[in-house]
Amino acid sequence: MAVKYDEINGFEIDNFNQYNLVTGKTQGICPLCSHTRQTKNQKTHCASYDWDRGLGTCHHCSSTFQLHTFKRKGMSDKEYIKPPEKKIIEVSTKIEEWFADRGISKKTLNDLRVTEGFEYMPQTGKEENTIQFNYFIGDELINVKYRDGRKNFKLYKGAEKIFYNIDSITNSDTCVIVEGEMDALSLHEAGITNVVSVPNGATLSSNNLDYLDNCIDYFEDKKKVILAVDQDEAGNALKQEFIRRLGAEVCHLVDFVDCKDANEYLLKHGSEDLYKTINDNKPVPLENVSTLADVEDELLDFVNNGFKPGYQIGLENFDNIFSTYTGQFITVTGIPSSGKSDFVDQMCVGYNDNYGWKTAFASPENQPTYLHAHKLMRKVWGDMPNKRDVGSDQWNKVRDHVNDNFFFIDMDKYTLESVLRKGAELVKRKGIKCLVIDPFNKIRDINGNESGDVNVYTLEYLSKIEIFAKKYDVLVIVVAHPTKMYKGTDGKIEEPTMYNIKGGGEWYDASYHGLLVHRDYEAKTVKAKVLKVKFQNLGENGAEAHFKWDPRSGCFIPNEPVVNENESMPWE
Repeated sequence: MAVKYDEINGFEIDNFNQYNLVTGKTQGICPLCSHTRQTKNQKTHCASYDWDRGLGTCHHCSSTFQLHTFKRKGMSDKEYIKPPEKKIIEVSTKIEEWFADRGISKKTLNDLRVTEGFEYMPQTGKEENTIQFNYFIGDELINVKYRDGRKNFKLYKGAEKIFYNIDSITNSDTCVIVEGEMDALSLHEAGITNVVSVPNGATLSSNNLDYLDNCIDYFEDKKKVILAVDQDEAGNALKQEFIRRLGAEVCHLVDFVDCKDANEYLLKHGSEDLYKTINDNKPVPLENVSTLADVEDELLDFVNNGFKPGYQIGLENFDNIFSTYTGQFITVTGIPSSGKSDFVDQMCVGYNDNYGWKTAFASPENQPTYLHAHKLMRKVWGDMPNKRDVGSDQWNKVRDHVNDNFFFIDMDKYTLESVLRKGAELVKRKGIKCLVIDPFNKIRDINGNESGDVNVYTLEYLSKIEIFAKKYDVLVIVVAHPTKMYKGTDGKIEEPTMYNIKGGGEWYDASYHGLLVHRDYEAKTVKAKVLKVKFQNLGENGAEAHFKWDPRSGCFIPNEPVVNENESMPWE
């Protein structure tokens, strides 16, 4: 069956026939080499056309070329600067020899459009002769990576970050991801052409994969994504984030054995062995099945160093009594207007400040959305922006930060299923590490227990949240209102516990952690109390942290009660 020619593999066609070839034919000239041949041979049918896949193959020059050009769907609304268009010229003999010493041929340099030229490098403070890795989509130059002789790098300032050699995977259901342009060139040299490289290497906190956000549509049709990143700690962090974002079911792993990366392997073992090693990839180990060998590194780390520290929000008094891991969920309760949602916002801003985590909010009560966004801007800003601030550098900086790191799930009808589906999509497309459900009773489980047993319903609800948190390695924060509130003898409403939530016993048993946020209106203070921590190393049950709430910034300011050591106690 013929392909619908307004799109191929989910990509919208911009130009159906970019070389103006004779359509409908399966054989014809090669647009890349025919014009270079003698006049009598220029019309020789040396190429095969596959219009359904949008690919042509030349049997004379061995080139593969795209018959169509494509538009990208779902592009970011950010405005990027584009590098100036330039004529692609071959590198000098000196640079060619430098690449040859690293196993890279002139043909590979030409295939992946590597150039040379002078560029100002901030590391040296002057113009340097640089190798230039050009990031194209079709014939459009999107970004450039510059490398000088001292191994200094920079990307074109303000340009969009995408994968290097991204066009190579457009018409394949398999691709390879490597950590550097040299590794991409190495795989191409070994005959593996459907390879892309990340633009800026890996770090130990590889949470912000903005280039993946910008190119996520290229991976929608992939049945196999081979991760051939560097075999070091940062490379492992990057690998785990790709697995989390793209899904373990499609990711496969490469073991370079005695080498750090693909280029080192090429130089040590040759192109044939590199080809074989890439194709000997193994799937990500089965979920929910482990052997000691699978967890041996973690076991040794625990034996040597004890429990890993939990993640903290950056408020010292609270961090002293509570922390958490990802893959878990926190239940936050408190009486109405006690500051639960505000404190949860504070937590998410703190996780973002400390670890770069992005958060998605499913908050029907935090509407309209622009007011919730304004609350977050205040916390990030540390003040109340006014109309004089609009358009200022600080305003633009804070606005862009909130826009890039916090996402609001807006639905006409919220259900747990729809929220978790959208959360999974945001993990893949934006890399969120935190999901807020606020409040739980406004986001119902339409497929939950219909027997009317509230305990069964609650357990099923929380089980689905736990499965989501573990699968995507996300921290989920659930705000749950108490259903019953009681006044004490002093007339004040007593502090609720997790047992005051509808289905309370299940909330306490199933939740990894529980927090109470409680406001003292007379003292104008707010306290966060630990109701439960699942693991002793993460907190202290019953411990409290006290705050003043700043009405301008909406921030919680540590405000611990002062203890007068000289004051006599009643029993003294």
